[in-house]
Amino acid sequence: MKNDAPKSTDLHKLGELIDDIEVAMLTTRAADGSMVSRPLQTLKLDANGELIFFTAASSHKVAELTDDHGVNLAYAHPGEQRYVSVRGRARMDRDDDTINELWSPVQKVFFPDGKDDPDLMVLRVKVRDASYWEAGNAVERVLDMARSMLGDSPADIGEHGHLKG
Repeated sequence: MKNDAPKSTDLHKLGELIDDIEVAMLTTRAADGSMVSRPLQTLKLDANGELIFFTAASSHKVAELTDDHGVNLAYAHPGEQRYVSVRGRARMDRDDDTINELWSPVQKVFFPDGKDDPDLMVLRVKVRDASYWEAGNAVERVLDMARSMLGDSPADIGEHGHLKG
């Protein structure tokens, strides 16, 4: 994922937290009010604070996002005990410059006609804010918990933070 967010900002920190998590779960609201989640590959965090994905114009999520632009993105890296939840507003376009910049041969699996596939859309999520949890190395956490249980020191259960978009 490309991280073009300005350095020393909350958005850049967000980009660092999700950089090696290739897939996010995008949650939208269905017509009946229920929540629906599906996986999407994160392609970029741009300088404007938008997370960028490719999606199919024919997908249900496009219809859901037409009615309600509010979304949530969930990122998880269980191996590093790192979890991120992003709230934002979605919009879609067919920007050729963005498609050309972020296109890779892997995308052809989803869009067989390539960059010119009429079903290809750019989905942008403007980050409102994000929360994250980093517990770190599992062995270290177990040792911290054991020390805490023996009364030597309080347990270090990691870091939790809130980032603004």
